[in-house]
Amino acid sequence: MSQMKIIGFTKHLPITDPSSLEEFTEEIPTPKGHDLLVKIIATSVNPVDVGVRGHGRGTLKQPKVIGWDAYGTVIQIGNQVSLFKPGDQVFYAGSFIRPGSDSDYQLVDERIVGHAPTKLSAAEIGVMPLTSLTAWEALFERLRIDPQADNSDQTILIINGSGGVGSIATQLAHMAGLKVIASASRSETIAWVKKNGADYTVNHRENLVTEVRKLGFHYVDYILNLNDLDGHWNEIAELIKPEGTVCAITENKLGINLQKLTKKAASFNWEWMYTKSYYHTDDMITQHQILDKVADLLDNGDIHSTVTKVLRPINVANLKQAHALVETNHEIGKVAISNE
Repeated sequence: MSQMKIIGFTKHLPITDPSSLEEFTEEIPTPKGHDLLVKIIATSVNPVDVGVRGHGRGTLKQPKVIGWDAYGTVIQIGNQVSLFKPGDQVFYAGSFIRPGSDSDYQLVDERIVGHAPTKLSAAEIGVMPLTSLTAWEALFERLRIDPQADNSDQTILIINGSGGVGSIATQLAHMAGLKVIASASRSETIAWVKKNGADYTVNHRENLVTEVRKLGFHYVDYILNLNDLDGHWNEIAELIKPEGTVCAITENKLGINLQKLTKKAASFNWEWMYTKSYYHTDDMITQHQILDKVADLLDNGDIHSTVTKVLRPINVANLKQAHALVETNHEIGKVAISNE
């Protein structure tokens, strides 16, 4: 068998359009160098999928395959692979500049792949890579929190605690011993962030400065912003502690005024999970190492999967349904699309 099914698009269309996602056929690729050929078992949909599919113009010459979460089995390996062998179960988020996981098979560089957890279902594993990598890098690389230190006197505000990244960032920050304030605006999202280890909750639909200070915190040591940076920037600048650190994922439309941090000598960092694979940075292999650690934490029960909905199997109809769910901006946790 040399052909595989892929699901992608050639036009940037609303998800309700019949052609927004379609099935195509391609040759199964051959792994070379550091590449693994993985047979996909489960995947997920993230806001980045919705953004890439929906934003753009013109007709593409070749179908674009998206999907930046994967759990699967290594089928073949390239001649420079040293971390995996055929038959290994793996999970990863992939690269922004290569075809995604909405396909039967996918090529991925071993240096951004982890050994999959062994005690979880395919769906539970399939939703974890992108958000785990984003949250881990944001907390422990960008905000420079030491997870082994005594962080009991440190406070972090996580804005949008119930989304995909927030759901795992809350767990990791709690695991690292910080006092965690997570924002949530509905009774079900408040319950969810508390389940994930939030010590306090605030409503991001109200004034966050007022909300946080009502809890007794004048400033917070760290802020992780996961939604509407433009809308929350003034609140962030007011709430961050002098010499504190702010991190955001790339979701702003306007320029942000960094001068608001000047007198506090506070630092600001972007987190983009794809940076290492996009630029082939010298530390690209840290994503392999992070995912292996996340797998151990999941297997040991130190953190739990953030899956809240499972659609089966991986096909056009289920991927469209998952995109529509993510587009509501009311999703709690993650939706998995699984062949198991």
